[in-house]
Parts: sequence; C-alpha cells; structure tokens
Amino acid sequence: MDVILLDDVDKLGLRGDVVSVARGYARNFLFPRKLAEEATGGRVAELRRRESERARHEAATSEQAETIAKTLRETVLRFEVKAGPTGALFGSVTPTNIADEIWRTRKIRVDRRKIDLDNIKRIGRYAVPVDVFQDVRVEVKTLVVPEGGELPSDEELEAMEQAEQSELAAQQAAAAPESGPAEDLEVEAEEIDAGPAERVLESASDNFDKMVDAAAENREL
Repeated sequence: MDVILLDDVDKLGLRGDVVSVARGYARNFLFPRKLAEEATGGRVAELRRRESERARHEAATSEQAETIAKTLRETVLRFEVKAGPTGALFGSVTPTNIADEIWRTRKIRVDRRKIDLDNIKRIGRYAVPVDVFQDVRVEVKTLVVPEGGELPSDEELEAMEQAEQSELAAQQAAAAPESGPAEDLEVEAEEIDAGPAERVLESASDNFDKMVDAAAENREL
C-alpha cells in the first residue's frame, strides 16, 4: 500500500515522501508510531500543493543561490537532544530536521534531498553540506548538544566515542559463545596416546595369523 511519511525513516524515505510498503508493516509499525499515514488522493494532492509553494522559496538562479549560500555560511544551527553518557543520541538528527531548522532560523527553503547527510547519531560539531543550486554547495555549521548541557571539547568527544566502542566490543564479546572448552577437547583428543589401540590391533592381527597357520596344518594332516 502507498503511505505518506510523516517523519524521516531510515532506508525508507524522508518526511513527505510517498512510498509503497507492505500493509502489515504500515499497520503494525508505521501507523502506531505515527511515522506515516495512508496516501489518499486528497492527502497526496495537498502534499503536492505544499511542495509547489515551498519551491518558490528556493534558489531559482545562480545569483539567488550565492546570496543564500552567503547567509548559510554565517549560520550556526543548534540542536539540543537527549543523549547517553557516551554521547550517543536517543534518536537522530535527520536531513529534514536540518531543513526545518534552516527555515525556522533563516526563512530559507532548502530541499532536504539536497542535504548530503547521513543521520547524525552522536553529539558533536558538524559541517553539513547543502547543495543550494547547481555548482553552489555550502557547509552549514551544526552543533548537536546534550539536552540541558554544553558541548564537550573535541578531545572529550573523541574519548566518549572510544568509550562507547569499547563498551560495544565488550557486549559483543560477552554475547559470543565461549570456544575455550571445545578447543580444549580438541587438544586433549590430539594428545591421547594412540599406542594402546595400535597394540590391540597388532595382537588381533597376530592371533588371526596363528589361526590361519593352524588351519593350514590341519588340512595337511
């Protein structure tokens, strides 16, 4: 079924996109979380009308693009977000969030599809590339700050990210099955003396040879 995304959804699309999804996925995941709504004819027409209005606020010429780019170079976006002790966000900052904040603070309309950004998932300082017009690209300074706090230094941010990676590695190691006992069994099996088994086989072979010789003597008699 076709749905209209009400928010950016990883690997599916951006807010306002009309996408086709399985009915069960829509009803069991997207709709309950208010990430999408059914794409009725009326809603799609309304969406197209809004997109047309927004397009009038975007750069239409190189001169307009340069003026917009100059403003964006002087802009610093700031997002206060919920984050864990290692700086990982409880959520993410998406291209749509960037476009919305540019509009809110500068009244400049930027097509979110022209924001060259994977979702931001950690606090930090970012330079977000925006294609304002053909051959006109600008990087917008963006601060992602922990809610109710201040942004740590670059050194502290790097240490926090390393701490998160170490914690993740420890969790993965704890979840992995231990290979020690199995390896120990293999080593023990390799170290088992094969002598007794070989002696049993040799004894059986000797006895068989003796039986064959005895049978041959009886036939001769």
